[in-house]
Parts: sequence; C-alpha cells; structure tokens
Amino acid sequence: MEELIIRIHSGHIEGIKDNGVRAWRGIPYAQPPVGERRFRKPAPVKPWTGTRKTETPGPLAPQPVDPAGGAFGLKRDTFPQSEDCLYLNVWVPDIPVEEPLPVMVWIHGGAFVTGGGGLPIYDGSELACRGGLIVVSLSYRLGPFGFVHLGPFSGEGEDGYVSNAGLLDQIAALEWIQNNIAAFGGDPKQVTVFGESAGSMSIAALLAMPAAKGLFCRAIMQSGASQALPDRNGRILTQNLLDELGVPQDDLDKLASIPTEEIMRAGNKLKQAAGAGAVMLFQPVIDGKELPLFPLEAVSQGAAAGIEVIIGTNRDEGALFIKDGMPLLAEEENAKAYVAVTGAPEAESWIRDYPLTVDGQREAMTELYFWRSSLQFADAQLKHAPVWMYRFDFGMTPGHPLLGKAFHSAEIPFVLHNLDLLQSAGTPVDERMRSVAEQMVNAWAAFARSGNPSTEGLDWPAYREDQRWTMVFAEESRVVRDPEAEKRRKLTGKN
Repeated sequence: MEELIIRIHSGHIEGIKDNGVRAWRGIPYAQPPVGERRFRKPAPVKPWTGTRKTETPGPLAPQPVDPAGGAFGLKRDTFPQSEDCLYLNVWVPDIPVEEPLPVMVWIHGGAFVTGGGGLPIYDGSELACRGGLIVVSLSYRLGPFGFVHLGPFSGEGEDGYVSNAGLLDQIAALEWIQNNIAAFGGDPKQVTVFGESAGSMSIAALLAMPAAKGLFCRAIMQSGASQALPDRNGRILTQNLLDELGVPQDDLDKLASIPTEEIMRAGNKLKQAAGAGAVMLFQPVIDGKELPLFPLEAVSQGAAAGIEVIIGTNRDEGALFIKDGMPLLAEEENAKAYVAVTGAPEAESWIRDYPLTVDGQREAMTELYFWRSSLQFADAQLKHAPVWMYRFDFGMTPGHPLLGKAFHSAEIPFVLHNLDLLQSAGTPVDERMRSVAEQMVNAWAAFARSGNPSTEGLDWPAYREDQRWTMVFAEESRVVRDPEAEKRRKLTGKN
C-alpha cells in the first residue's frame, strides 16, 4: 500500500495496482476552469489535506459523442463530461527501479473538439510495462472552451481572457510533470511528448511556443503537423461566437454565467454555418503572444532546435473521413476547400490529379492534407535536430471496407498496444497485429529512452534530404528510401 500513496506538490494521492502497473488516474493538474476561470489561463492546483484517491480518470471535456463509437466501436456515451476536465493519468511499471525512468506524455486527438486522456483506447499501462517507462495522458479544454481567440478582446493583466486555452492547458500539464514526476520515479529531463491528429498538431504548436521551451526533449507526431488559424480569422470566429451568445465585447464577464450547453450550441451552429469546407473551426490561432508564428515558420527558424522528432502518417488517412456512398463536393467547391485547408494556392491544380470518386478523394486528403504537411514539417526541423519519418501501412482486417485499410487513427492501438481492447469490442486480433504492435512499442520506447527509434529487430535510419529514409510499418515492416518521390517533390517543391 505504501508504494501507492505518494506526495506530490499539492498533497498526497493514492493509486492502484492494475495490469502490471501502478496507476494514478484523475490527478488534477490545474484548477477547474469553470465560472470566473472559464476562458482564462489555467491556474495552479490548490493544495488539499488528507489523501486523495486517484483511481478513476477525470471527466471528458464537453464534446459531441458518436453513438456508434467511431472506427473501433468504442462507445463513450457513458463517460461523464464537465468543464472541470483538467486532469491527467500516470502509469508506472510495477518493477524495481534503480534510476529515474523516461516519461512519455500522450496528447489525444479529436479535431480539437472531442477526446480525453482518460479514454480506454489511450490507457498507458501496456506501453509502460513493455517499454519500461512512465506514461502520462492528459485532458485539455476543447472546442469553444479551448480554442476561441479571446486575447484581443480582453484587457491587460495576467489573469485576463486568453486565446489558445487548450494549448495553455497542455503547457500547464507539462509544467506539472516537471514539478511532480520525480515522485513517481520519473526523470523530468527525459520527457517525450507524443500524440495523434489534433494531438500531433498540438505538439507542432508546442514546438513553436516560447512557454513550452524546456518542458520536453523529444516529440513523436502521428498524422498531424503545422495547423493554426491566422489572427484575423480567429477574431472573426470569436466575434461571431460572442454575437451568437449575446455577449458584447465590453462585457465579457457575462461569459462566466452562460450554461455549458448554450456555448456548445453556439459553437455547433457556427460549425454548421461554415459548411463542409471548414475541417476544423476551433483550432490553435496565431495570437502574437503565446503562439506568435505559424508552427512551420517557427520551427523553420529554429524554435525547436535540439528536439529530436519522429513524424509520420498512415497510408489511407482519408478512409476514415470519406465513406463509401457519401456525397462528394463539386469540383470547384472541392478545389476551394483544399486551398483553404492546405494554405497552398497550388492545391487547386493538385486536386485535379485525383478522381472525383470516393477512392480518389480519400487519396487526395491523405496526400494533400496529412502527408504534405508532415513532409514540410520534417524538412523544417531536420535543419535543427535529427528527424525520423514513418508510414503506417498495416490493415487490421483484410477485405474489410475500413479496418482493412491504414485509416486515420488506426495506428493508435498499436503504439499503445491496446489490442485486447479492440478484441473485446469485436475486432479480431491475430499474431500479425501483435507483431506490428510490438515493433511500434519497441521503437517508440527506444526513442523515448535514447533519442533513436532503432531497435534490435528494426534498424531505422534518420530522415535526411539526400536519403529520406522512411520506416514503413506493415505485415513485413521495412525501410524505404524516399517513397513516392515524384509526388513528394511536386507537393513540397524539394528535390
């Protein structure tokens, strides 16, 4: 029992033993961002007396829920939701430890509007056990609560309304880890952040944010790179939200008393009005303060110098979003949408290379949105630190219209080795899947320990302009030199 009760800065907490780990779930890392703290910078936790039980994760941030449970059929409609959502979870292997362990911090995705660090698919116990390291997952504010651009509408002062509250939450969690992870046996100097989709885009932003400097030394970016709204677009969106809520600019304090459901309704109405071309309405914004530059620009200038990075995408990202039989945008509208989401005027001509069919548009989304941005980010960072590139090609269930493809998010249960969860949800798990999961866990853990993802079973050379080695995770994983080189050159303008 003694090893389950530990002292952190804010007080004593008691965890549990579970599945080969000691786990502490639902640890508050900031004050609840409710009432007058809504839309403000996260504040340090107030100390408590006695011992706080930390056996279950905190609530999900307010969000829409897919009743079908998404691609894996993992339903989340029974999980409580609350604006009081700033909690994290810690998994420590239940083994004797002589030296501090490296730490991996998972930042969840969900288009900045859904997800939560406490969801079962993000359970870190298997990765902690198999990798011999500490795993932390965190939740952060989402949607309008986390990503409205209120900074320009607020007065001066340290405790005013902010922009990018969700990113500031992530920084607060990373600061908490710096201050407290030693109590769990972790090494605050060996912190690796890793995340998928909006989690990976969050990491891109953190690499560009001055306040995040020194809080982690490595990063793994899965299916997401530089993504942010320009200041002007963020101001327009925020003004529209305030108008919808009936809140004047000179009376923002009214925001404290508006019901959660009303703010969610207003955000959803703006999303519907924006139409199909608005991939992510709520997302990081260039606020000139916390996020002063677009992440790609900042990283190109050396904002993340010295931070080793793994970055990659899945072969069939678009299969998750573009379903069989769904209506497709007309050619002109489709071209405009890709110009908007990529920020590249050339996209209007690029999109014409892809058939206006489900398969053609899946490929377009995969390559123009996900792969291109990851290639650009890799090129920007490799001038300042080592970079490794991967592509996930594995299809879980051959012949299945979705599970047979390497769709967006398909790699998550492999990276975290949560295949048993898939099995319990009805997805058959075989030795092929377990082998790929073992390879990815070993590579991710090796990177967190040493800054190099090569393992005894897989030699993974770094990504370089003259070689562009890429690890392809598949039934037979292998390293490929500059895959799809001609397309890459066209999309990036690099030889």
